[in-house]
Amino acid sequence: MILEMKVPSPGESITEVEIAQWLVADGDYVEKDQAIAEVDSDKATLELPAEASGTITLKAEEGDAVAVGEVVCLIDTSAEAPSGSSKEKESKAPAEEKKAVKEEKSAPKQKTSTTEEKKETSYASGTPSPAAKKILDEKGISPSDIVGTGRGGRITKEDASQASKPAMGTPGPGKRGEERKKLSMLRRKVAERLVSAKNETAMLTTFNEVDMTAIFDLREKYKEDFKNKHGVGLGFMSFFTLAVVRALEMYPDVNSMIDGDYKITYDYKDISIAVSGPKGLMVPVIRNAENLSFRGVENEVKRLAIRAREGEITVDEMTGGTFTITNGGVFGSMLSTPIINPPQSAILGMHNIVERAIVKDGGIIVAPVMYVALSYDHRIIDGRESVGFLVAIKEALESPEELLMNNDVKKALEL
Repeated sequence: MILEMKVPSPGESITEVEIAQWLVADGDYVEKDQAIAEVDSDKATLELPAEASGTITLKAEEGDAVAVGEVVCLIDTSAEAPSGSSKEKESKAPAEEKKAVKEEKSAPKQKTSTTEEKKETSYASGTPSPAAKKILDEKGISPSDIVGTGRGGRITKEDASQASKPAMGTPGPGKRGEERKKLSMLRRKVAERLVSAKNETAMLTTFNEVDMTAIFDLREKYKEDFKNKHGVGLGFMSFFTLAVVRALEMYPDVNSMIDGDYKITYDYKDISIAVSGPKGLMVPVIRNAENLSFRGVENEVKRLAIRAREGEITVDEMTGGTFTITNGGVFGSMLSTPIINPPQSAILGMHNIVERAIVKDGGIIVAPVMYVALSYDHRIIDGRESVGFLVAIKEALESPEELLMNNDVKKALEL
């Protein structure tokens, strides 16, 4: 029986995915639930498991964009599993191994020859795709001057773009190599959303500075007890998340979004956290952060960060969010203007903590200081709300025992 494997829907509103990498080769025998491919959507990279055991025939290539519901491979479920264990295969006689290698080398040559012959006679050879034709026409380049790398020798958009790139001037004496690599669907979607946020919002950024002395003192005093009790560290993110929750209660416009001619204000606080993963920036969401304690926030931050970095994060875990926190400080950033994560209306940027000279109680002291930035959509958030919101965060972080812990540190930390 031949089973057609179709692309499952990775989430609502996603209509196509891209084959990022095949984890098996054409003709391999696969087991049911074995990961056979990695697919990129515009939100995450997901693994595609085999729906049955059998011999696989690939129907799409790496880099192909395939619609949800389209067939990407066939599995012959009537095929028998290869006999013999891996150890038995490794113990083959040298003569048998040489024979197998020889046969293996001879087969691809015939296949390559056939493939090349098909390419030469293919109707697509030298024919540009519609997108490629548009680029070539704009640049005045003839298709006959381009060698197509697509299926059957077809000229792709990438081929046309490469041919039409500007000259780099007179070569110098050093190395001048270059690498051309297609952006993943996730990276392309991130780029599209960032440009959209810049073009479609009235984005402004306001700044402030935070004296982190009080938080440093609390962490120094209680971090070991907190970790021993809860199995997770007492980091900065729990303080910032709870400070944001408090500020959102005070300034609900910051927890709002624009939908056409309407403003939607949420009575819950779903806080998105920007995390750097292997496939680029990911933004998992802490749901209902207003109901979480310091321990709850730290547990969620750790869980989501690990899942994002290991490529296990799901689309659902990155969907939604009413406000975003991004921490460029872990990379050494002193100050930045973070870009709003649409359709949200604001984002808080954390930065590195540096000892600086500040004036306090009429004297100059050295204190650990962090610059914070709030980028906001001025269409829905006025200057008074934006500045007041950031000041509320500053106040909570500089007086955490009073404003975030209700003057009972041990109870707040559940010690």
